[in-house]
Amino acid sequence: MSGTQLKKGDILTEILVETMAAEGKCIAHHDGRVVFVTGCAPGDTVDLELTKIKSSFLEARTVAIRHYSAARTTPFCTHFGLCGGCSWQHIEYSTQLQYKQQQVVDNLERIGGLALPPVRNILGSAATRHYRNKLDFTFSANRWLTKAEMGTDVKFGEPGLGYHIPRMYDKVFDVAECFLQPDPSNAIRLLARRVALDNDIPFFDLRKQVGFLRTLTIRTANTGEVMVILQVTYDKMEWIEKILQALADAFPQLTSINYIINGKRNDTFADLDVVCWKGAPYITETMLAPGGGTLRFRVGPKSFFQTNAAQAQVLYDVVFELAALTGTERVYDLYTGTGTIANFVAAHARDVIGLEYVAAAIDDAKANAAYNGIANTSFFAGDMKDLLNDAFLDTHGRPEVVITDPPRAGMHEDVCRLLLRAAPDRIVYVSCNPATQARDLKILDEKYRVEAVQPVDMFPHTVHVENVALLRLRAN
Repeated sequence: MSGTQLKKGDILTEILVETMAAEGKCIAHHDGRVVFVTGCAPGDTVDLELTKIKSSFLEARTVAIRHYSAARTTPFCTHFGLCGGCSWQHIEYSTQLQYKQQQVVDNLERIGGLALPPVRNILGSAATRHYRNKLDFTFSANRWLTKAEMGTDVKFGEPGLGYHIPRMYDKVFDVAECFLQPDPSNAIRLLARRVALDNDIPFFDLRKQVGFLRTLTIRTANTGEVMVILQVTYDKMEWIEKILQALADAFPQLTSINYIINGKRNDTFADLDVVCWKGAPYITETMLAPGGGTLRFRVGPKSFFQTNAAQAQVLYDVVFELAALTGTERVYDLYTGTGTIANFVAAHARDVIGLEYVAAAIDDAKANAAYNGIANTSFFAGDMKDLLNDAFLDTHGRPEVVITDPPRAGMHEDVCRLLLRAAPDRIVYVSCNPATQARDLKILDEKYRVEAVQPVDMFPHTVHVENVALLRLRAN
């Protein structure tokens, strides 16, 4: 259709898909314009249907694949294409890593405009399946029917327990098998579903906001301990105990069984009470400490812990290496969460000060420090841009090293400006979003140079990549 006026719905044929873009889309070109494409892999030759027309770019979806890329592999999950979780499983893992590394470089150079040292080779995950330690499943009174189920004896209005359809809050498909979490995750979910159906316990209707069963969270630890959290809308112990007792009887490895009464219009429970029905109110994860020994972390129903625990060890080892602690430094750990990084490096610092927005996470951080006999950490809760100010520095002292691991939105500009005033010798910036990391590093470039860049893949078969950057204060 070169030279003609394009419109939504037009079909472009025999288009070569060239590379990957941000958020998992692919890039092609047509008539001098970039085309962002979904539903394909780099190296494919495809037919596309245009979904958005802009003067500088086009968006399209794949409607036919004429030639398959050599980088393709067979998806291992029957839910591929419906579930948004493992959207890259049709691409060889080695190729995924190449694109993730390039994503880091592109963001730091194009958004940050930064002069980079040679970027280290990305550290891939040893496990590419069953690597997550936490999954949340949603009960739905009216589950999504797949194309294969249309026209069969499966009826609309069937209940299900699974994941949300991407970008559809009220659409949930029933998960037959998920390859993200190790056993007994799948068996726990399937038994909870069967007990609910056998006992006519109502699943929640996400659109009408009625029903009883809302979510099932399963947490597994590298110690072998397992936690379940059942979230329901009201207090009916007959139904709650029917499910929880069945799980307890079938899975003796369940060490923490909990439930939450949630009558709100959303499933968040940070502000709600968690009832420990049986076992301990936490499970325990372990990590190897720098220099030897084992650190133990208590993980409660509301606690944050890296969801790929094995790769978190790799990530934190990188952080420790780049921080280059000698035992004399005061370290600030920004966005400390439950204090995993702070407690991880504490034995090699003079002291560590952790700051975090969520007060409950700070309680966990303090408990984990005490649990491991760590006495040189202190933790403070508050909005980072308000908590970390000049008065805080005057009270607690200037840091020689700052480790920062902010959420996907990155650091507030006020925090970046405060770091410029505090002028620590080194900043180790851990990011789950290289685009916002690049934006922040551009601000810090006023006084700091990027000395090392280490991408780490925490989430195989997804578009996400973690990156660690070492910044060193420029000489005056």
